[in-house]
Amino acid sequence: MNSVINRTYEMLVRVDAFASERTASFPTNSLGGETTAELKEVIQALTAAITSQTTGLSSAQRATAERLAARDALRESMKAVARTARVMALDTPGLESKFRLPRSGSVQTLLMTARAFAADAAQLKAGFIRHEHPETFVEDFASRIAALERAMGDQNTKRAVHISATASVDSLIERGMNAVRKLDAIVRNKFSDDPATLAAWESARHVESPSRVRRRTNGDSGGSDSQEGKKD
Repeated sequence: MNSVINRTYEMLVRVDAFASERTASFPTNSLGGETTAELKEVIQALTAAITSQTTGLSSAQRATAERLAARDALRESMKAVARTARVMALDTPGLESKFRLPRSGSVQTLLMTARAFAADAAQLKAGFIRHEHPETFVEDFASRIAALERAMGDQNTKRAVHISATASVDSLIERGMNAVRKLDAIVRNKFSDDPATLAAWESARHVESPSRVRRRTNGDSGGSDSQEGKKD
């Protein structure tokens, strides 16, 4: 969750607390009551969506790391096969051309080449084993191909979950902001003669700007910020 979403979420919670402390002022059958009820629903859904977004991002990052590890493992196996093929080509000219590493950095190209390596290596298994490749090297090679394919699928799935959760967060934030805008008009009209309540409302609905957060975090709480605060 980025800082803007975090600060907006905190504001929505403060506004909800403001309304909850004044339930008598927002009866259920009034527009204010309907709007505060909607805000509660938004906060509940937003909490779940933010949790999903956060865990989705973490899962997507782990899946990416696993895909990179699987890709590197497969590439190392391909390098070993290609290296051995060049030596075997001393006795079988042209053999090295069957086992050339792809120049493209594309994972799809790597997989396509790896499948061709596996098919050709299986036909020459005895020769590779004579050069001290393990007896299971063809099966191991196939396993590494499958591992990369699984990792890619898992990464795509986890990334889709994160993207979906992010879209939900954005939509819910907009709904929440619209509810606050409605309440702003209602509160200002209802408590026009109550400066204390209006001040509490202003404090609840205020979202601190990123620049001010940075200055406050860095210990700069000079007069300019105080003046800005009065203007917000």
